[in-house]
Amino acid sequence: SEHYSGNFLRRLRNQIPIDDVIVELLNLEVKNDHKILRFRCPLCYNFHTATNHETNLARCFDCQKNFNPIDMVITVGNCSFVDAVQFLKDSIDQ
Repeated sequence: SEHYSGNFLRRLRNQIPIDDVIVELLNLEVKNDHKILRFRCPLCYNFHTATNHETNLARCFDCQKNFNPIDMVITVGNCSFVDAVQFLKDSIDQ
């Protein structure tokens, strides 16, 4: 199995913009609302969501769930942590 350093995981978590993960990598349904990216929550399917560029997190206010890029890939892809990390790694290697 793959082993990833803490520094590498932090880089994936912090340096791949959450908006890019939502829009470009996962192709989630989105709405632009006054310069705020609203995405369809992969858990409850509502649009009561937003992203925070300072923390690089996405949040669903209905579910009360925060998603970092790795969490988002795990949730949308219904995959393991290792598979999500590999998916994100492949996206930055291209």
